Amino acid sequence: MHERFIARQPIFDKRLRVFAYELLFRGGPQNYFQPATNATTSVVADSITLLDLQHLTGPARAFVNVDELALRLGAPRFLPPDRIVVEILETVTPSEEIVAICRELRAAGYVLALDDFIDDPRMIPLIPFANFLKVDFQLLDANGRECIAKRYGNNGMSLLAEKVETEEELAEARNLGYAYFQGYFFCKPSMIQTREIPSNKLLQLQLLNAVAAAELNYTVIENLLKREPSLLYRLLRYLNSPLLGLRAEIHSVRQALTLLGEQEFRRWVSVFAVVSLSSGKPPELIRTALTRAYFCEDFSGPAGLGEKKSSLFLMGLLSVADALLDKPIAEVLGALPIAQEVKSALIGDENRLRDVYDLLLALERAEWRQLSAAASKLGCPEEKIPDSYQAAIKKASEISL
Repeated sequence: MHERFIARQPIFDKRLRVFAYELLFRGGPQNYFQPATNATTSVVADSITLLDLQHLTGPARAFVNVDELALRLGAPRFLPPDRIVVEILETVTPSEEIVAICRELRAAGYVLALDDFIDDPRMIPLIPFANFLKVDFQLLDANGRECIAKRYGNNGMSLLAEKVETEEELAEARNLGYAYFQGYFFCKPSMIQTREIPSNKLLQLQLLNAVAAAELNYTVIENLLKREPSLLYRLLRYLNSPLLGLRAEIHSVRQALTLLGEQEFRRWVSVFAVVSLSSGKPPELIRTALTRAYFCEDFSGPAGLGEKKSSLFLMGLLSVADALLDKPIAEVLGALPIAQEVKSALIGDENRLRDVYDLLLALERAEWRQLSAAASKLGCPEEKIPDSYQAAIKKASEISL
């Protein structure tokens, strides 16, 4: 825990709003909070307060994985019951002591979840205390997923489908009565959509195209924005937000260019265009893009790619472009005049930018071994990663979606 390697993964409700984030720690292969075996209460408290729930999850709850030792030490009690879900690992043996601890946690107002639930008879003693059953959609077949839904879906238990990777799996989970969903389905394009880009997203794509051009033509940008006055109004409101910290109020595109400078102007209009493209998609998709953009930018220094800072930011921002437009990433990027190295990185070709992207993906998925390998490939110190990641989460949360 001293390195503060914590990944977070969103958990959605039926309307694809973020209900919670699962927090995953680098401490072992199962990503759970692991206090040292000789830990004292103060050590547990000091470790767990590093989470800074408000910073990592905002108003959403945090699912925190715990093993038997963490339960015995009372680690969950160092966090407020209304902010966390105590996720009990499948490796926990439901002894009389553990059952008593779970009963006391429920009595104290804590919400409990059983991880990787497969309806193992061994876990029956813990079921009365669980609010959530987490079912790994990659671990069970369709019959197993349905059996759990039929047995537990109508008795006040909330079913959570995890490792939901495709829209088909999401549809299956919904049809079976699962109420919450976790996985990277929301970052994937829906290929059942029409191949034409919707007219309401074409203008934003043209705006992104204009600010990515080698030479900035603000007349073109102004004309694009004049075609949809509400877009111009939203952009000006965006540029006047406290986040930019400008002393003078911006009233026009030309004034924004003068006050921000060309590079910052390109950056903020790009962010605005991508945020605007996200209409009709889960807000978490654009939050992911912003977090990636800020991480890649911040980590450009430790990665020895400071001169590529702007390209790395754009790479992170466009990493969900396929999901935003429901088209293959190569097709989306082919229409944009961005640097070839950014395009190559996003379609999976090897280069230094892709190395940063691979490191980020390993971090998001809490694949700690791959993370170490990616850091080694870049020749950068691993201890710089958590600070860049948490700074990115903070910056992304400050942007109004």
